[in-house]
Amino acid sequence: MARISGVDIPEKKRGEIALTYIFGIGRSTAQTILTKAGVDWDKKTSEWTEDEANAIRAVITENFKVEGVLKSEVQLSIKRLLDIGCYRGLRHRKGLPVRGQGTKNNARTRKGKRKTVANKKKATK
Repeated sequence: MARISGVDIPEKKRGEIALTYIFGIGRSTAQTILTKAGVDWDKKTSEWTEDEANAIRAVITENFKVEGVLKSEVQLSIKRLLDIGCYRGLRHRKGLPVRGQGTKNNARTRKGKRKTVANKKKATK
């Protein structure tokens, strides 16, 4: 099993797909990496030679922020929004959608499980 950027890459998948298991690498980035490293996209990771794997590692470390570095950068960006108290920061703090989505009907992923609020009891005469 190939190990790149601290992530075990699956052996039975094509290189283009296998690289997407690394946080911060999607399909198009994976294609760019493999092209720069001179590795065929359709080649399975089990068929990679040690030189090809090292070339891929080199391209990733030189040109891309992935895994821990990227995660910490994202967290710092969110913390900055919280600190300056902008609208996006307030939405992060409240746990609501940040990018303009409505919350009347949906947004369950951000809001969490429904919390039922009971009606007020009517006073009896």
